[in-house]
Amino acid sequence: MYDLTDVTIRSCSVSEMDNNVYLITAKTTGAQVLIDAADDARAIERLLADGAQDTGVPAKLALVITTHSHWDHVRALAEVVRATGARTAAGADDVDDIAVPTDVPLAHGDVGTFDGFTLEAISLRGHTPGSIALAYRDPSGPVHLFTGDSLFPGGVGNTGGDAQRFESLYSDVVERIFNTFDDDTIVHPGHGKPTTLGAERPSLAQWRSRGW
Repeated sequence: MYDLTDVTIRSCSVSEMDNNVYLITAKTTGAQVLIDAADDARAIERLLADGAQDTGVPAKLALVITTHSHWDHVRALAEVVRATGARTAAGADDVDDIAVPTDVPLAHGDVGTFDGFTLEAISLRGHTPGSIALAYRDPSGPVHLFTGDSLFPGGVGNTGGDAQRFESLYSDVVERIFNTFDDDTIVHPGHGKPTTLGAERPSLAQWRSRGW
């Protein structure tokens, strides 16, 4: 858990694929955003309940954001939406590949304003056409990036051996992530452990040369 000035960030790992589900809760208002309802609605229900303890007022899930359309990131989406009544968001170019209707199609640079915090959508094209990352700018500390399957410790996401897709994703990650945010920025990937941009930056040239 990250206990920040205005919000808390909690996460849980679900499914046999170690998918990360993230929850941001505003401390003063109880507004919540869930990132990737990947699987195991019961585990997500517990995550929401834990997040509700991070605020002194009733918590309310405002939005479920899907970082990309791959099946392992949306298996619990329908059930979570039914249970909570939350709205949904995803990258505009992935909307047609997500079975659950998307209320808010996201474009690069879109900013969502919730009651107590904001999130910025960053388009990272390549893993899927509409893959997005989300940036939370902590007023008292480093930026937190939720990168889905577009950026991991050790490299960018899978582009299926397609050189054009790799070039698209690599360019977006360099220009929109590494050239934009500081080294202390914390990266929360779609699977596995977090990292920082500073830890990954020295490997950028290696990623480019190997093509994945």
